[in-house]
Amino acid sequence: MLERLKLLEDNVKELLEFKKKFSLDDVLTDKSREWALRYGFLETIQIVIDVACHVVSKYNLGNPLMYSECVDILKDYKYIDESLAVKLNGMIGLRNILVHEYITIEREKLYGLLDQVGDFREFVGRIKEFV
Repeated sequence: MLERLKLLEDNVKELLEFKKKFSLDDVLTDKSREWALRYGFLETIQIVIDVACHVVSKYNLGNPLMYSECVDILKDYKYIDESLAVKLNGMIGLRNILVHEYITIEREKLYGLLDQVGDFREFVGRIKEFV
């Protein structure tokens, strides 16, 4: 679990570095950069899911049927607060879009989400308090 949290922290650093190095225009004009951004978010969100579901399972907190339920259970048991749960569940929705391509995600919005990677750091901090 601590290894996954460390990887999550590393991914957050990489996403922040990505934003420093590349502008929105760089992402709009270079498919490789767009893919890097997509994958960075995809892997980071998947780690959040893995950690959340692991905590739920390890501490026998419930039987979630969907990834978002793992986050909701952590909220119900006060591992995370309501605000963070809403943000993380939004990111899980993004992950589903990236994986299943239900709809086309606007690259501008995806780039804008780099301003919200602090939510992942908050998640790490909260979970570290309990493990």
